[in-house]
Amino acid sequence: MTEVETVPENNQGLATFGSPHADVVIPDLSLIEFLLGDLTDEDRGRIAIVDRSGPSLTYGELESAIGQTGARLSRDVDAGDVVALMGHNSSDWVTAFLAALSIGAAVTTINVLATVGEVVKQLRDSRATLFIVADSCEPVARAAATDSGMPESDVRLLPDLVASAESATPAEKPARPIADPTTQLAVLPYSSGTTGEAKGVMLTHRNLVANVCQLDALLGVDEQASVVALLPFSHIYGMTVVLHLALRRRAKIVIVPRFEVDDLLSTMERERATHLFVAPPVVVALVKSAAVERYDLSALTLLLSGAAPLDAGLAQAAADRLSCQVRQAYGMSEMSPVSHVAPLSGPSVAPNSVGFTVPNMTCKIVDPVGGQVISLPDNGTSAPGELCCAGPNVMAGYLGNADATADAIDADGFLHTGDLATVDAAGAVTVVDRLKELIKYKGYQVAPAELEGLLLDHADVADAAVVGVPFGEGGDEAPRAYVVRRSDSTVDAPHIIDYVASRVSPYKKVREVVFLDEIPKSPSGKILRRLLRDR
Repeated sequence: MTEVETVPENNQGLATFGSPHADVVIPDLSLIEFLLGDLTDEDRGRIAIVDRSGPSLTYGELESAIGQTGARLSRDVDAGDVVALMGHNSSDWVTAFLAALSIGAAVTTINVLATVGEVVKQLRDSRATLFIVADSCEPVARAAATDSGMPESDVRLLPDLVASAESATPAEKPARPIADPTTQLAVLPYSSGTTGEAKGVMLTHRNLVANVCQLDALLGVDEQASVVALLPFSHIYGMTVVLHLALRRRAKIVIVPRFEVDDLLSTMERERATHLFVAPPVVVALVKSAAVERYDLSALTLLLSGAAPLDAGLAQAAADRLSCQVRQAYGMSEMSPVSHVAPLSGPSVAPNSVGFTVPNMTCKIVDPVGGQVISLPDNGTSAPGELCCAGPNVMAGYLGNADATADAIDADGFLHTGDLATVDAAGAVTVVDRLKELIKYKGYQVAPAELEGLLLDHADVADAAVVGVPFGEGGDEAPRAYVVRRSDSTVDAPHIIDYVASRVSPYKKVREVVFLDEIPKSPSGKILRRLLRDR
């Protein structure tokens, strides 16, 4: 493990605060050059990806597959085009993703749980010119492509693309150099941000390179590591923290395409897994499952939980059960995604803390009422305020949405996260509540406005509001709908639940329905969600 250099700087009393770790050098490289551009012969012989559903690859084989697939893609994709990619984690997914980047295209990743309507919106908004899909996603993908107006010939099956590329050679069309990594778009994940429906988050090559550099010395990933890839690569958490970091460090990536406790544990035992990156629901399952006792997990050194808050008691239970370090991290798609992580060594933080700011970032806590910056305390913790972050990993903006970008990033370059947090005298941050209305369910973001729009389209619904309520034991929330029936309607809760479920991804489903005479609102018409949560 690389030793982390800390900076003995006293932030107390300052309006902004940075990292206790020294700044890192961020090379002026494209993402593909940064991840794989300096492979040695020894590196090429290392196992890069273990994939039971497809080919397992050494780093040399991955390098070759990327070159061949890039050559094939370059016949149809120009530099600056956007390629859509939809599929479960696989070695083919990694090959296609990196191949598209190698020829100067950007990639918009699509959730495998997305509905036809959701995929249509993303294809249209991103202006994708090619759609690469796994076999399991083909029915939804082809229907969405048709509805979006994309020619059928622009939909390519992922395994066929990679297999056919074996006859191509990288020399046909070499990788296209990236003119300016600071400005050229690399990936375009879709996020609800702080409010509203999903927007394209423009992450440049430099954004992504920066976040890997910021995390490089903090998580103990090296060439001896065996990193479990359970998090979807299509989600920025899995993409950066698992895929990019592991490739950069020449670690072994062990793909677990779907979560099932025994399958995960047997894979971890067989592959001597050292690092497990998850969201809180997986932590809950591991703490509660008797199956844990049947497997040798002695190689595991770190379980890192992110994407949603992890209860302190649950974190301790996981550490006791798995005999490894358990830490939390914080971030969002708009920050590539990580801005804070609890350290593996050095100063300790509270179990519910997300830790310290990563290198090269500056943060501030802003009073949500008065707008003034809250200074770091001399001791104890600060008053709560909105966490705002600036740094090289902060997005370029939202695609085609200057107003939303201006709302999210202030004139000083700070991204307003929409999360309420405190900071202690050492600079450790604890996220205590959310200013934004997004519901976080198993690491996914659910926008109440989207569900409310669907409900209001129903003929029997006069008014509606959606809030998040505690669900399960992993710190999750699930959507609860408050519905006002039309005067002559007898519609019931099961009908409303089924109506929404048929139109959205599974993680967005309404779990409860409560009927009211009216939705509480302010004089300006704003839904008073707090009153609904307190009912």
